[in-house]
Amino acid sequence: MSNIPSKLSYTKDHEWLRLLDDGSALVGITDHAQESLGDITFVECPDVGTSFQQGEVFGVVESVKAASDLYIPATGEIVEINAKLEAEPEAVNEDPYGEGWMIRLRPEDPSEVDNLLDAASYAALI
Repeated sequence: MSNIPSKLSYTKDHEWLRLLDDGSALVGITDHAQESLGDITFVECPDVGTSFQQGEVFGVVESVKAASDLYIPATGEIVEINAKLEAEPEAVNEDPYGEGWMIRLRPEDPSEVDNLLDAASYAALI
């Protein structure tokens, strides 16, 4: 059974989003996604300052099994990437909701987060 923290929002494509006190949001892939992918070997994140519309591909995660596109959960600008993942992509497998976060986003319209899945809805999806 996958770990699905209740304080996060989720996409049907298996990304999670955590709103932070400063108005930004951390984004990564879910425990279910990392389990399905297997051992992650590479994470490609966008450059800081790049903007995306909700649902657009913002990067790629590669594993021993497959490569998978990453979809942005909310419209906004990338304000930070998790540089640790360049040298330690396995952090996504080890701690997908903590050290394995991928990007920090400044959401353009925080109300878009209301359209994401809550933990119960995501659990029903998987």
